[in-house]
Amino acid sequence: MLAGMTLSHLPLNALRAFEAAARQLSFTRAGLELRVTQAAVSHQVKALEEILGVPLFRRLPRGLALTEEGEALLPVLTDAFRRIAGTLERFEGGRLREVLTLGAVGTFVTGWLLPRLPEFRAAHPFVDLRLMTNNNRVDLAGEGLDAAIRFGDGAWHGTEATRLLAAPLSPLCAPALAARLRQPADLLGETLLRSYRLDEWERWFAAVDLAAPAIRGFVFDSSLTMAEAAAQGTGVALLPARMFEHDLRQGRLVRPFAAEVTLGAYWLTRLKSRRETPAMAAFRAWLLAEAGIAAGA
Repeated sequence: MLAGMTLSHLPLNALRAFEAAARQLSFTRAGLELRVTQAAVSHQVKALEEILGVPLFRRLPRGLALTEEGEALLPVLTDAFRRIAGTLERFEGGRLREVLTLGAVGTFVTGWLLPRLPEFRAAHPFVDLRLMTNNNRVDLAGEGLDAAIRFGDGAWHGTEATRLLAAPLSPLCAPALAARLRQPADLLGETLLRSYRLDEWERWFAAVDLAAPAIRGFVFDSSLTMAEAAAQGTGVALLPARMFEHDLRQGRLVRPFAAEVTLGAYWLTRLKSRRETPAMAAFRAWLLAEAGIAAGA
């Protein structure tokens, strides 16, 4: 590149023409993409090569090939144009939409959050929500998350946690299996499905004054998968019933006993070192309001 050259010396149309032609390896296809003639693309690329003082393409009898200089320039321009386009897409109604990247345990997303998201979008159109589901194991910093909704006791190192909803656990199973359950002791002869938190059934049996059996059934890292296994008759799952109200209403799952045990709640969390943005504050306030309504507050 010429000594002392700055970006202001380079025509944007020429850079765009080169980027399209380099991706397509064709002036004709680049012209169709940019809605200009093949000759216009060729002229703009030639002008750029003259400014830079290096050839960017080798013109071959049957097409184009990039020179070393062209190969070096292409990924830089492609990334720059993609980032510009991404930023421009975030403008809406005269305001720049703010990206909010949220991690959330899948059970909470499908059982509670998804039906309410259209209301959040209508109330806060400036928030561009990016939702990443997980199985309750999350690394806020490592995964680049602004916030995360997770299940537990609210005590995570270096994290500010806001309690959202209680999530007591109850046995859930398929209707055919539920038909043979008359009292909690009947569960002692059934296949009990369990999560990676291995003390849950022990705590539930203690709540109904029974000694827990030795449980050697399947272990699941996702409540959603465990619920599906229960619905298919594989066994009885210990799950947060309020997150599976849709399946309960449809009759795919049945709650044979009212007894429940509370081992945690759903929390909205963020790193204490992470400054709360307007989008994060709006989402937190909305979540708390919705959770209050759902809890009858």
